[in-house]
Amino acid sequence: MAITVGAVDFLTDILGEPYQSIDLPLAADHEGDVVATLVRRRSADPGAAAGGSRRAVLYVHGFVDYFFQTHLADFYAERGYDFYALDLRKYGRSLRPHHSPNYIHDLDAYDEELDEAVRIIREVDGHDTLLLNGHSTGGLISALYADRRAGQGTIDALFLNSPFLSLPAPLLIRTLGAPVVDLLGRLVATRKLPAPLNPHYVHSLHRDFRGSWEFDLTLKPAGGFPLYAGWLAAIQRGQRRVRRGLGIDCPVLVMASTASTATTEWDDALLRTDGVLRADDIARLAPRLGPRVTTVRIRDGVHDLVLSMPEVRERIFAELDLWLRAYLPERAG
Repeated sequence: MAITVGAVDFLTDILGEPYQSIDLPLAADHEGDVVATLVRRRSADPGAAAGGSRRAVLYVHGFVDYFFQTHLADFYAERGYDFYALDLRKYGRSLRPHHSPNYIHDLDAYDEELDEAVRIIREVDGHDTLLLNGHSTGGLISALYADRRAGQGTIDALFLNSPFLSLPAPLLIRTLGAPVVDLLGRLVATRKLPAPLNPHYVHSLHRDFRGSWEFDLTLKPAGGFPLYAGWLAAIQRGQRRVRRGLGIDCPVLVMASTASTATTEWDDALLRTDGVLRADDIARLAPRLGPRVTTVRIRDGVHDLVLSMPEVRERIFAELDLWLRAYLPERAG
């Protein structure tokens, strides 16, 4: 079933109704055709449909990830937000057989799909308030985008869920290794690095292993996808910009767990800590994003905080709800 809004045709998404999606054609790269995918779920708020609040949220996923967290969409929809999620180029719904999964040479390249998603949300669907919500690598991408669009009224608020602001490695290794990664990124950008992802994080989430969530293991595989030199160099450049300080001019909420677990073996702590990034590094760097940053630490939170245990999710959503009501209050009709 197609739903036409202006010149944009949304089709029923792989999640089924009430989710629709549309492919966004992008400029071709060295591998050929490239697309991103915009997913939409309408709010049940009748006021919004009648031209009332017209609030929306755009969600950007992390590395080796795609949008499947429908309970997050439910949270926003119950508060009158139309929910949108962007599967970035070469991720999830946007991954094609001729693509190197998740590869990018420059994080600024994501501006193309982010700008088009914002255009559809604001100009085609008519929303006047937009919250950008990024997780992990999507959090880094979203922060850099919000910084580049500062002063343009593009983003009204930014929520970052365990953003990838720093590599989870000791400072000495990050410092000494950065020039090598930069050189490889320039000379052999598509070289695969000998750094496979730890499968235990996905094992802690998926119901086929030790978790309780259902998602497509071909789009979010336990062993991850290859790490490319060009991708890692792009990440490091973005993180250096964060360390120097950004100028995001909208309110920012950063959430991170209170603890992290680094292990190559299964550890039950993965069920209640960040098993991917160093949560303390996230909290330390958060104030460098801009002048209006709120940082909230979540006890027993996992890396993707909204996939934590039920009682933890309740606290997360309570904190998010409080922040939204403070910084994005519903406007009078």
